[in-house]
Amino acid sequence: MDALDFKSTSGQIVPQLRKHPRIRVPAPFPCSFARVGLLRKGALEQGLGIVYDVSAKGARVMTEAVITPGDRIAMRLRLPNQVAPMFIEAATVRWGKECTYGVEFERLSLNDNKHLQSFMTHQAKSEPMLTV
Repeated sequence: MDALDFKSTSGQIVPQLRKHPRIRVPAPFPCSFARVGLLRKGALEQGLGIVYDVSAKGARVMTEAVITPGDRIAMRLRLPNQVAPMFIEAATVRWGKECTYGVEFERLSLNDNKHLQSFMTHQAKSEPMLTV
């Protein structure tokens, strides 16, 4: 079996299209964000959300704020057991379904990237990675 494949619940091998495996966080944690660039009329400039899983390059966030795929946002989030919050200067909303969105991080500082990698390594030892 290829490293990018996994077995589905039906036993069939399904190709894994993700470049960066996601880690489900032990307990969802809050984040805040603000739109970067031009605002659409009637859209919220800032919002609060809950992070359910992260990868080296993004996160799955639930929010009631008005965002759509293609929007660019700046995010502030504090990983569990992290003293200071991370600030992601730019992330792009890649998909949305109901109130859940996938965001791709565009710019992370070296220090924030180090914290994210450390968190993911620690979580991978205690929790299985998500493959879909």
